[in-house]
Amino acid sequence: MKREASGRRRGGQPGHKKHERRLLPLDEVDHVEEIRPDSCGRCGGKLRGEDPRPLRHQVTDIPPTVAVVTEYRLHALSCTCGARTRAELPVGVPRSAFGPRLSAMMTLCSGAFRMSKRMVSELVRDCFGVEVSVGAVCEVEKRMSQALAEPWNEALDFNRKQPTIHADETGWREAKKRAWLWVVASTQVAVFQIQRSRGAKVIQALLTVDFEGILVADRWSAYAYLSLWQRQICWAHLIRHFVGFEEHGKQAKALGRRLQKQARRMFNLWHRVRDGTLRRSTFRHHLRSISRKILAGLESGTRLPAKKVAAQCREISALADALFTFARLEDVEPTNNHAERCLRPAVIWRKCCFGTDSEIGSRFVERVATAVTSLRLQHRNVLEFLVAASEAHLRGTTPPSLLPISSQDRRALAA
Repeated sequence: MKREASGRRRGGQPGHKKHERRLLPLDEVDHVEEIRPDSCGRCGGKLRGEDPRPLRHQVTDIPPTVAVVTEYRLHALSCTCGARTRAELPVGVPRSAFGPRLSAMMTLCSGAFRMSKRMVSELVRDCFGVEVSVGAVCEVEKRMSQALAEPWNEALDFNRKQPTIHADETGWREAKKRAWLWVVASTQVAVFQIQRSRGAKVIQALLTVDFEGILVADRWSAYAYLSLWQRQICWAHLIRHFVGFEEHGKQAKALGRRLQKQARRMFNLWHRVRDGTLRRSTFRHHLRSISRKILAGLESGTRLPAKKVAAQCREISALADALFTFARLEDVEPTNNHAERCLRPAVIWRKCCFGTDSEIGSRFVERVATAVTSLRLQHRNVLEFLVAASEAHLRGTTPPSLLPISSQDRRALAA
């Protein structure tokens, strides 16, 4: 449904609530400077005394940053037996030239902010005074991908057990060949995977054939391995089809507008349920009438002379049991917007980088996208997570988890 222009000017509207930067409490301020006037602004007289409530103005800045270089001198000493032994690097010290924090910073630039490898190299040089080649950036990404392998597997296992999953896929390029980037997302964890196939075997491997939850997705045939009672068809996609009906003749146009009208009624009521201003039982009562009109409209559409519209009406009608799952079950949304929002940064990344050159590059993309998106959904710091993952990989210890904090606590208690 196209939204009509409101006619308002861009930006904040008159009377809108102001959002000003919050002043930090004094115990979080690093430096305080007391600025007092020396003389009266009107007569020039000398001023003395204290202002019990001075106007507070805070300026936030960052200090000049220079990378810290540590040299490890590995001595070789001779024994009386004639053998010569060289000291080894301490545990946790990387064999590469870059430490965990710098590696995490470079990964953040490429994986979260979609900078090219050359741009990452230039940023590190300009901001930290460190010369890094484009090839070295690739090596950093490869090591970070290895560090994120276990968190990625744990996140996938977590999503397979969730009651509701949103799934979607978008085109990708791997080694200049056609591929697809898939996402399966729960409320706080989104898992990405790049595959050469867009078929059902991919989603079956991601969720397993024994998946017992509800899958929210579009009408793509790969999702048809689940029963209709386990699916919620995305209404945003359906509405776009209804709008498209208007391009196929007078009868199809009238049908499309009738279906859009009923969809608007349904969403107006649904938004009230979501906002807590309408009881779900009342919504279900109204939905019975709306759903009957939608299904009747689709049935009539199967007999229209416009073949494309008739075919789409038949396909949607066959999915009737998966159209209103969100009304039957709580915590199920009527649209797949959650998965599409998770995919959007990756789509922008693809347009900038034109895909990946190898399977190694694809593994980096899917793992770092999983980490960044999941951490953003949980409002956790991405840089600190990447630092911790890199340090754990160097030390051979358990990496940090991408699961929601409460889930981690439950896992610790179970152990």
